Amino acid sequence: MLTDLLVLIKGAGDMASGVAWRLHRAGFPIVMTELAQPLAVRRAVCFAEAIFIGETTVEGVVARRVPDVAAARALLAQGMIPMPVDPVARCREELAPAVLVDGIMAKANTGTRLADAPLVIALGPGFTAGVDCHVVIETNRGHALGRALWHGSAQPDTKTPGEIGGYPAELGFSATRVLRAPAAGHVIPRHAIGDRIAQGEVIAEVGGRPVFAPFAGVLRGLIHPAVPVTAGLKIGDLDPRAQVEHCFTISEKSLAVGGGVLEAILTARHEGRLR
Repeated sequence: MLTDLLVLIKGAGDMASGVAWRLHRAGFPIVMTELAQPLAVRRAVCFAEAIFIGETTVEGVVARRVPDVAAARALLAQGMIPMPVDPVARCREELAPAVLVDGIMAKANTGTRLADAPLVIALGPGFTAGVDCHVVIETNRGHALGRALWHGSAQPDTKTPGEIGGYPAELGFSATRVLRAPAAGHVIPRHAIGDRIAQGEVIAEVGGRPVFAPFAGVLRGLIHPAVPVTAGLKIGDLDPRAQVEHCFTISEKSLAVGGGVLEAILTARHEGRLR
């Protein structure tokens, strides 16, 4: 039974949330861990938002912040995703998950080990299958996106998020879809996620400095105002495709990665690695 295979996911940002949603829909019980102040940008489709507001729903799946493992177990019985504030996933020791997924997307291993669970899956670069995890899932856009790699590593971090709608993610601080903090401080929003933005409009302010829209589009994501940011940190995402519904649905990239995780778990189960 899939319901016997508890999956613990470290991180609850865009990519990890796509994985959690796909696995939950397939019948797996899921627990997610997060920081006290998550850096998620696409907050409308990130379960991390539950840390700020207590409970959030992403495409019909509900996640709720919980104080401890006992509360997490009770919530699992109700068919929801419990989320403790647990940056290093200490709850793993009590939960003893069958599968651990490192979805932090730090582009480096921040502490995951091969012995953390019977099946350890890591998303993206910074991991080597057989060394610090059993499977690596490719997260780079392109032909290999979503592949489950049982040997070796994902493609190296390009330092540049992918192009969307003809706009590259990075060309410096202007004419890009990725919005970065012009100074240290807190993000003071002037628009909400899902708003249509005209070129040149002020999207937000940070440290008294405005963040302008380099082109017309829809605000796809913006970091929570409670999170302190440093200059240069990614704080938002402006989508030139201007499809408002894209702001509130999981991306094709996150779903592809979620599919890779699902394949890895079912493969391990089929081959007798998971009982």
